[in-house]
Amino acid sequence: GQNLTVEGCYVPFGWRRDFSPEYLDSIRFICLAMTREYIDGRFDEIKAHSRDIEARLEDAVTAGELIEDNRRYIEGFRRAGERVTLVGGGWETVINALVDGLAADRGN
Repeated sequence: GQNLTVEGCYVPFGWRRDFSPEYLDSIRFICLAMTREYIDGRFDEIKAHSRDIEARLEDAVTAGELIEDNRRYIEGFRRAGERVTLVGGGWETVINALVDGLAADRGN
């Protein structure tokens, strides 16, 4: 009965192995990643929001590092059998589609 958002870099690719089938039934895993084009086109905007959720002491990430990190997470979670939702356009469209999908899964 809890909601929890965890930044992807803290989630191991094989996270499902750590939970029982009964517990997994109550977990909705949503993996969001940005496309290379999205990062290239909006890097300054992404960087401007990098401290919105977490107070980071230093944020010297480059566009190339962010692209590589996203690629690694996309590949790792896909290899683990997870669905990865790519953000290539507006966030609102992606989030609304995910929320609508969750509501449909719950029969709302």
